[in-house]
Amino acid sequence: MAIVRRSPLDPYPVTPKYLATRNSALHIPPVQFSNIRFKPNEVYGIVIDIPMGQTVMASMVCFINGAANLYFNNGNEYTGASTKYKSVVQAARNLVVNATPLREQAKRTSQFPLPVAGKHFIYLMTKRGIFKTELDPKTVNQESKEKRAVYYLYQQVMGALRIAQLRDAEHLPESGQVQ
Repeated sequence: MAIVRRSPLDPYPVTPKYLATRNSALHIPPVQFSNIRFKPNEVYGIVIDIPMGQTVMASMVCFINGAANLYFNNGNEYTGASTKYKSVVQAARNLVVNATPLREQAKRTSQFPLPVAGKHFIYLMTKRGIFKTELDPKTVNQESKEKRAVYYLYQQVMGALRIAQLRDAEHLPESGQVQ
């Protein structure tokens, strides 16, 4: 069997399910969160495309209500953790609430390409539109404090999701909870 190497500049292979799910997440309107007060320029949702290897990419989707889901380019997903794990809700909400300062460094967009060359694409959703910026994790320490903060916070969400996933696999409750 021949090994096919993918250039870092090639787009990631994706399934129609992934594209549809990602597109739906990018277009969830702010009215869905009408029970939460936030200003027109404040971020209410964030979609971060995260390359995770040669052929695997995830889109992490977080909203102001604490919802956090992962969608993978191969069609797999990890959803629903925020309904069971307070740690996921706290991490996701913390990310979204603290992402607003980054909006000033992002450009308004209506195009949602997928990343190449290991870059992370960050889409910030506001009542005034969607704003995009990107980040290279290899040089994150040279980025603005706003980008570094958002990077750190989405690593926290990723960690909370991973712990939740492991607990789900072992059928364990969240730490401190009794089953």
